Amino acid sequence: MRVVIADDAVLLREGLVRLVEENECTVVAAVGDGPSLVDAIVEHRPDVSIVDVRMPPTHTDEGLRAAVEARKKVPGSPILVLSQYVEVEYADDLLADRLGGVGYLLKDRVSEVADFLDGLRRVAAGATVLDPEVVGQLLVRRRRDDPLRNLTPREREVLGLMAEGRSNTAIARTIVVTEGAVEKHVRNIFTKLDLPPDEEQHRRVLAVLAYLQS
Repeated sequence: MRVVIADDAVLLREGLVRLVEENECTVVAAVGDGPSLVDAIVEHRPDVSIVDVRMPPTHTDEGLRAAVEARKKVPGSPILVLSQYVEVEYADDLLADRLGGVGYLLKDRVSEVADFLDGLRRVAAGATVLDPEVVGQLLVRRRRDDPLRNLTPREREVLGLMAEGRSNTAIARTIVVTEGAVEKHVRNIFTKLDLPPDEEQHRRVLAVLAYLQS
């Protein structure tokens, strides 16, 4: 298995080099910054890359942003992020292409070398390997960003029927309520989705678009 390693901490980087090479892998590049990671992946097309999130110059999220850029240049290039932190925004971006071959493990939760190597091999094989903490934070973000989060179950049902192209009269017949009740639900939906009256935009269409995107 051909591996690229990106970590600005020299001791950790060399430790990872030794670890993977002692376990039937070949390190084709070991780098310490984001641009070098991108270049190494483009040049070597490794079976998998191990990437730290925080690298120079700002030591915030350069490694993860570089991994996302590398996946754009080499689609599906397997990436295993190994970090002390969860950077939710770029973790989401890394998963967005749905090509698989992505891992995100927290350093202090990788207690067994065998588990780490198993995750590395699974990512190289195209699997998605995520630390439970990463999964939890991604789910929290999705709930927070969901434009429909404030709708009641009935309002969601009405909006779903609107998305099917049904009129208020047809919706009332389907859910067995009065047309006035449906109109009230629709008004509440517009309010909760922050869709005030607008002569230039059709609120019903915008509400349906929000439903489909969610």
